[in-house]
Amino acid sequence: MANFKLFGGTDPGDVAGPDSVAVIGLGRFGRALALELMAHGTEVLGVDRDESVVQSLNGRLTHVAAADVTSEEAMRQLAVDEFDHVVVAIASNLEASILATSLMLQFDIPELWAKAVSEPHRAILEQLGVRHIVFPEQDMGRRVAHMVRGSLQDYILIDEDYALAKTTPHQGILGRELGALDVRRRHGVTITAVKHARGGWEPATAQTVLAADDIILVSGPAKKTEGFRRIR
Repeated sequence: MANFKLFGGTDPGDVAGPDSVAVIGLGRFGRALALELMAHGTEVLGVDRDESVVQSLNGRLTHVAAADVTSEEAMRQLAVDEFDHVVVAIASNLEASILATSLMLQFDIPELWAKAVSEPHRAILEQLGVRHIVFPEQDMGRRVAHMVRGSLQDYILIDEDYALAKTTPHQGILGRELGALDVRRRHGVTITAVKHARGGWEPATAQTVLAADDIILVSGPAKKTEGFRRIR
């Protein structure tokens, strides 16, 4: 007898291809993730304990199922063990998150991602052996902090001390070819791309000349990248 209620499909095993994704937990983060994947053409199996949550996504995901996400039998019946990519996006129940993650590790999922909601939660996931841990609240807090401090339009920390920032050029680099300005030597960052006011994105070259209403992508050490917009 099935330990789940399936909506929007017939056999989730048909979805478990190399590019499909199973999202376990359909709260705000899991829901947004699953819908974004679908928008980009990825087949998604969404699983949650709450049948009302599952029903709200019926027809919007390839398959949705109401099931006990900590049950090995239910997860195998849903063919979750056959997926190459699984995201454990459970946030409201720490025990369920840990048990579901442990189950995915038991399945030996090649690409397993898990959401952490606190530093202790992250530590437990690391101890379990999860390689890809997402901490949305902390990550977004850090990202916004850099944007606020640096007057940036966007900021991505690539590694502990390397960042990519989207910003406008400061006055000191306007109207001259980038090659003549030697930005990398003088400021320790690289202008990698530019979007002119009436055009799309294009790679920045030594011949690129910037205007005040251009938008640029700057990469380099985090502190230098963040501070580049404030140089006068």
